[in-house]
Amino acid sequence: MTRFRDRVAIVTGAGGPDGIGMAVARGLAAEGCRVVLGATSERIHQRAAEIGEAAVGVVADLTAEEGADALVRAALRRWDRLDVLVNNAGMTSVTSGWDAEEDVAALSLADWNAALARNLTTAFLMSRAAVPVMRAAGYGRIVSVGSTTGTVNAMPGQATYTAAKAGLVGLSRALALEVVGDGITVNVVAPGYVATGSQSAFEAEAAAAGPPGRSGTPEEIAACVAFLAHESASFVTGAVLVADGGHSLPETWPRT
Repeated sequence: MTRFRDRVAIVTGAGGPDGIGMAVARGLAAEGCRVVLGATSERIHQRAAEIGEAAVGVVADLTAEEGADALVRAALRRWDRLDVLVNNAGMTSVTSGWDAEEDVAALSLADWNAALARNLTTAFLMSRAAVPVMRAAGYGRIVSVGSTTGTVNAMPGQATYTAAKAGLVGLSRALALEVVGDGITVNVVAPGYVATGSQSAFEAEAAAAGPPGRSGTPEEIAACVAFLAHESASFVTGAVLVADGGHSLPETWPRT
């Protein structure tokens, strides 16, 4: 398939070999897209090499303006265009289920700021750097990877992550209105439990207990991103695509 032929995309948070970011990058490249991969680790060069000549890796701190600008410059320097931005960089400290790991009353301002920087500021800085290039071209697709946490539910002990992912939706909706006349769409994919290398045993158990009885795969989330990143999704903007197998539907998942 070549539905992304001649397109150029930036995918952040693609350093892990079995995460959503890498699945998105592989999927886009398999359909003819050229991709710039961004992460804070030198291993991003290995991830790019796995994809081949259609990919280049850039080590960058995306919580800083310089890092975001560096990824956009890399796309323009290598391929002289930027069509798609996938904001996937971020992290959660969920490791042991619903335990109050970050109780708000005990949460430090430094930890709060650091979590927001990783999960929300990165998307703001990347979008701010990409929009002028897309506006000049009259075309662009911005897709941010959020979470059902902060979108359709919340997670005790994870106030920073929940707030950041809720903020990502607000940022995307506001930006969608700002660029709606420029040929640019802005959307969010909100995954539920996904079987990546960082998935905890609790998350896997919780996913198995609710519909559809399993975690999603990175490739399934990547397919959702690819739909919103394609030119055919031109009438979809400011939307949140929930991809959780129905886990968040109250009529199918009893709560206590």
